[in-house]
Amino acid sequence: MIIFRYLCRELLFATLAVSAVLLLMVMSGRFVKYLAEAAAGDISANILFSLMAFRLPGFLELILPLGLFVGILLAYGRLYVESEMTVLHACGFSEWRLLFYTMAPAMAVALFVASMSLYLTPAGAERSNLMLNAEKARNEFDHLVPKKFISTSGGQAVYYAEALSEDKSTMLGVFLAELGATDAETEANHQVVIRAREGVQQVDQETGLRYLVLRDGYRYEGIPGQREYRQMAFSSYEVLMEAPQLRNRWRDQMESAPTLQLVGSDDPKETAFLYWRLSLPVLVLVVAVLAVPLSRTNPRQGRFIKMFPAILLYLIYLVILQGVRGAIEDGKYTNPAVIWLVHPPFLLIGLLLLAMRNWRRKPRPLPEGVKESADA
Repeated sequence: MIIFRYLCRELLFATLAVSAVLLLMVMSGRFVKYLAEAAAGDISANILFSLMAFRLPGFLELILPLGLFVGILLAYGRLYVESEMTVLHACGFSEWRLLFYTMAPAMAVALFVASMSLYLTPAGAERSNLMLNAEKARNEFDHLVPKKFISTSGGQAVYYAEALSEDKSTMLGVFLAELGATDAETEANHQVVIRAREGVQQVDQETGLRYLVLRDGYRYEGIPGQREYRQMAFSSYEVLMEAPQLRNRWRDQMESAPTLQLVGSDDPKETAFLYWRLSLPVLVLVVAVLAVPLSRTNPRQGRFIKMFPAILLYLIYLVILQGVRGAIEDGKYTNPAVIWLVHPPFLLIGLLLLAMRNWRRKPRPLPEGVKESADA
């Protein structure tokens, strides 16, 4: 038990350290993306940390298998370099027993990944999609930043406001440019430019449509490059605002679908998503079997000598698994169970590497004369 606790402590510490570094890198990239969208006015800055929290299980379910794989290589590689593993082997501690001890923390990591892939990740994806749809349902003017040109979601208009009122319900010094229809004869676009003293939003109670009501301004309509422009002064002018484009993609729906809903589905694509979620815990166990023989290192070579080929093998495993999943979604494979054929070859590779390490070639028997002379 002392050896078991020692190995588990070294392994879990290395796994947590590697996973923390990988998680920081991935979340930093995603946070920068959300921050850019908030700066552009697409989403509110108040929901950034909530979005990151809901997306955290989706990051961890892919990071932890790699963290465990690299953690085994680093932890056991250090033991080989410092000759601690050599002492254990000399005392009768075989690599098969090392694999048996390694599977205990690997099973704990696999159960944690299973809880995320089967429950936490779909729930987090659903909450994040609801938050993003709520942000899209809010009009573009709700995210207005004064003294900055902002394009609408459909790209059909650009608006600008010099300032906002104290309650942020009225825009002051409004500029609005609309891209109109194309002229059939000249193939030029009619553009409408509006300049108003102020603007407010109004919602039609019957239809639910939103209008931007502009007051005390001028409307200019024409084709850029031509002299014929129409100018109109108005005291009140209403502009229909575009309907929000909500996130309703098929992949978003599948990622947020509860696992129990996918279990009873007859759709091959939904079954493929179910098998993918079940494959992640299996991935953890298979990479643990692969990492044990790959971690054996010559003390003179250093513990990082096999890091590159080991990670390359892991990437090949993960790319093939995701490639089969994508092929099932594209309809190239009618049977979603083909995804389970990816795991056995890599499990067999790990077991063969482990068996080759423990295999010793038997010495050939000496000829009879040589044996007698040796005895003499």
